[in-house]
Amino acid sequence: MVVEDPQAPADRIAWLALPPEETLDEETRTLLGKARRNVGFLPNVFATYTIRPEHLRRWIRHFNEIMRGESELTPAEREMIGVVVSAENHCLYCLVSHGAELRQLLGDPVLGDQISYDYRRAGLDERTMTMLDYAVKLTRTPVECDETDLQQLRASGFSDQAIFDIAETAAMYNFTNRLASATGMIPNREYHALGRDK
Repeated sequence: MVVEDPQAPADRIAWLALPPEETLDEETRTLLGKARRNVGFLPNVFATYTIRPEHLRRWIRHFNEIMRGESELTPAEREMIGVVVSAENHCLYCLVSHGAELRQLLGDPVLGDQISYDYRRAGLDERTMTMLDYAVKLTRTPVECDETDLQQLRASGFSDQAIFDIAETAAMYNFTNRLASATGMIPNREYHALGRDK
């Protein structure tokens, strides 16, 4: 039996009181319009971030550089890091939204879900496992990271620049997971259907 909070509106997307979109500055409204066109809907993380419009703009630039910028890591590998870190942090918003992106990038909804739920049993190759194990260690016990972790990553074929990219991607998701959890962000319902066989 599901018990609804009688005080919460049905369309509530976060615990914060967010500004009406029409009160936002033109640059932010333009950015939100672009997101709607690109994604097909406005991701709730964008809407929640409008409480701090300048932070929203900086965060999007940083996120896009890490996830879509130049890197030896493929977009799918970066999304794998995102879902594995989000699963470790039990971040509902990021696990649902980036699980959807991973399914689409892989073109394999079963593998995408397996990685999201338990990457250790998804049948991944040793190189990918080494990358994801490092992201989890950085998430769980960062104080225990040491140079032997980097040696293992190098032995798996990662350059030092790629190792930095793995660490930065994991760190960025740890940041967004904590912000999403702290503000009670709810993932858009549209994410659940994305990247699945019709």
